Amino acid sequence: MPNVRFMTCSIMTDRDARLSRRHFVGATGVATLAGLAGCSGGDGGDGGDGGDGSDGTLEVLHAWTGGDGARAAEALVAAFEEEYPDVEHEFNAIGGGANENLDAVVANRLQNGDPPSSFANWPGPNLQRYEGVLGEVDGVWESEGFEDAMVQEAVDLHQYNGAYRAVPLGSHRLNCLFYNTSVVEEAGVDPDSLTSVSALIDALETVQTETDATPMTHGMSGTWTTTQLFASTMLGQEGYDAYMDFVGGSPDEAAVRATFESLAEMLGTYINEDASSIGLTESNQNIVNGDAAFIHQGNWAAGAFRNAEDFEYDEDWGFTTYPGTEGMYMLHFDSFLYPSDNPTPDATDQFMTFVGSESAQVAFNQYKGSIPTRTDVDMSEFGPYLQETQQDFADAEERPPNLQHGQGVTSEVRTALNDVISSEFSGPYNVDAATDGFVDAVSN
Repeated sequence: MPNVRFMTCSIMTDRDARLSRRHFVGATGVATLAGLAGCSGGDGGDGGDGGDGSDGTLEVLHAWTGGDGARAAEALVAAFEEEYPDVEHEFNAIGGGANENLDAVVANRLQNGDPPSSFANWPGPNLQRYEGVLGEVDGVWESEGFEDAMVQEAVDLHQYNGAYRAVPLGSHRLNCLFYNTSVVEEAGVDPDSLTSVSALIDALETVQTETDATPMTHGMSGTWTTTQLFASTMLGQEGYDAYMDFVGGSPDEAAVRATFESLAEMLGTYINEDASSIGLTESNQNIVNGDAAFIHQGNWAAGAFRNAEDFEYDEDWGFTTYPGTEGMYMLHFDSFLYPSDNPTPDATDQFMTFVGSESAQVAFNQYKGSIPTRTDVDMSEFGPYLQETQQDFADAEERPPNLQHGQGVTSEVRTALNDVISSEFSGPYNVDAATDGFVDAVSN
């Protein structure tokens, strides 16, 4: 496999302006990832070339800045400080939807030989984009017994080129449909009765007819939300095999077209008028405010609901599996990656050890709306929704990889899919062009 070169991006972090020890720093990038097509440097190694780990400050980059992530990140930092009080650290938050700005900052830093100690990102095929610049954390996995403690998908997806390159922090589910209880009750819609995509579309029509609320809230300021919605809709309407053929590079054109036809009906008729100008956080708030009936998102939406005031599960909001995907858990992992030439190898090993620990996974996931990747975590602090989610994971007949967040396709394919959404399916909704573009993007 060819190495990947990180092209220089216009985002630069101002290292002199960072806050000192134990400050949680917020930053927002302004450019997108310029390109990934080869990389200087070796094949990783154990990350020990950056020094003895006794100098410098552990620097961790992530993208959790919104209502669904900021509190979880703060809880993670607090737990790390309690467990490792003597480790100098900076946790720097790079805002932006679906890791876009974080990716740009990381690419720029790696291109310029200035890697952070660790950065949040996704495992699986997504690791291919960092060919040559990830070190090994096999020692951490072995010493901490992570292979025995983690779900099997985490074990499999965190390896690349024969070594562990990252440690998982939590797992999100992507095939979710959330709703505002009072709005669906006013409309006379029973969310548990929605067992097909066509039934969902009928329910959206009922909400539009019977209430003043938006049937489905959707944020389209970034294309990723629509690509993500395509995945759940295809899985629910066309089935597991058709979806897996698609992500595997052998798409059925008729199945892709039928999915886009359903999406065109949903997005062309039943979403909020300001969808093109808002993102996830604002869209999710429409559910909290009672301005919308339904939202499709990963279960980070539930993290935002938990953090909202006076907004209780089963009373004010509810959840059902995305119609047609019952018995499936569309898989997503939040993880931390280990750069080679690591500037703080000893402290970074301590951080990676912490990420996979029960204390870290409890601190973070209960507020993020995700579940631990460890199988031995006490779920009593997680509340009823996440307890149900963990049981759904355990009982799932299938755990298909997500399309948008790294586990299903490579970053290059994902970029191509999002480009198709941007050019052909962000209103007006060109089913023919979008179908051709998606088929071309994934075809082997």
